[in-house]
Amino acid sequence: MKILIVDDEENIRQSIQRLFALEGLDSVTAADGQAAQGYLTSDSFDALVVDLKMPRMNGQELIEWMRAEGLRTPVLMISAFGEIDDAVRALKTGADDYLIKPFNPTELIHRVRSLISARKSEDLLETVARTARTKGRLVGLSAPMRNIQALIDKVAPTSTMVLITGESGTGKEVVAREIHLRSPRCQEPFVPVNIGGVHAELMESELFGHERGSFTGAEARKIGLFELAGRGTLFLDEIGEMPLGLQVKLLRVLQDRKIRRLGGNRDIPIDARIISATNRDLEALVALGAFREDLYYRLNVVRIVPPLRDRKEDLGALTEAILEKFRNRSGGGPWTVSEQALNLLSQYSFPGNIRELENILERGTIYCEGNRIEAKDIDVPKQRASGVPVPSSEAPMILDTVEAQTIVAALKAVGGNRTKAAVTLGISRRTLLYKLKRYGIH
Repeated sequence: MKILIVDDEENIRQSIQRLFALEGLDSVTAADGQAAQGYLTSDSFDALVVDLKMPRMNGQELIEWMRAEGLRTPVLMISAFGEIDDAVRALKTGADDYLIKPFNPTELIHRVRSLISARKSEDLLETVARTARTKGRLVGLSAPMRNIQALIDKVAPTSTMVLITGESGTGKEVVAREIHLRSPRCQEPFVPVNIGGVHAELMESELFGHERGSFTGAEARKIGLFELAGRGTLFLDEIGEMPLGLQVKLLRVLQDRKIRRLGGNRDIPIDARIISATNRDLEALVALGAFREDLYYRLNVVRIVPPLRDRKEDLGALTEAILEKFRNRSGGGPWTVSEQALNLLSQYSFPGNIRELENILERGTIYCEGNRIEAKDIDVPKQRASGVPVPSSEAPMILDTVEAQTIVAALKAVGGNRTKAAVTLGISRRTLLYKLKRYGIH
């Protein structure tokens, strides 16, 4: 990954560059917007970190130039001027996210990686759209894909909350963005946040913002994601990872349609549409007491996104789209896939879904001779005839981990009462005590 850092303060440029180097991220620095233009016309970058206030050409002017030139590189805007007007103006100009100085280094890394990941998803969506769009609509070949299209068409024009469920790698964020793009809010910001990727102690500040001095380290006002989303869409990815305490506050926000920054003394109305997603069984978490039932039913309006194994008819279109994305990214190819290779792919169950298909095809472009991917170039795990992957030696370890996590969740839900936890889990108290000892749970 290669990132362009644009800031007129040399110490900040160097600090961010050192931080990126520690994270294995390559970076280049520029002192202002005009210097950045030179880099952008001669090189490509995965993301930009841009200061808002700079001499000669400021951050907003740089973004306006980039978008006019057709450069879609994601931009994280940073500024010491933490007013909401600046944040909203930057987002409407074309910035993808906004961070106020002084910022937490971990938060900066998380935001940059999220932007890069989100842009990759957008690129795939747009490539699929170019290869499979008919009369302005994204069309799938399979019945499940047609059902998704119909659902998106129904929910997009409304302000209904949408819960997107599906296994990891099925493209839940891609669907969320498509709902936003087809909605009346499409000109407003789409603000994604991965709940599982933010430390629990920082999550409330991330969502609702905070005032200066509201807690140790809060050296400046921070605008939360609900405010940044404005009249757009706030996408809460991995909602099943949200702590119970924060679930209560989120429920109140959804009911009252207003938030209060940490340390603040006034309520702020919100108008963002909420789309959430999860790869977990929320009904099971509700039964265990790990997810609030009232929040679940408020979020659980529409459920979409089937696994790839249930829409094998889309393999051809998806394969073409992914290979086209590789060509645009690397300049290689164009690659094609033989009928034998496609048949081999169609026999695989894809537990990792579209993300796994992308990885398999990327390896295929490396293994193949020339630009045609043959069956011998397709590297998929061995399977039984049923299409289910053969269990590895790690399977018992994985099952043990899942069982231990389930026990911990059950205990947490009943306040540590082992008898109640055993009843919840459907096992005897004696069996529970044995498993607690086995897994070292105290």
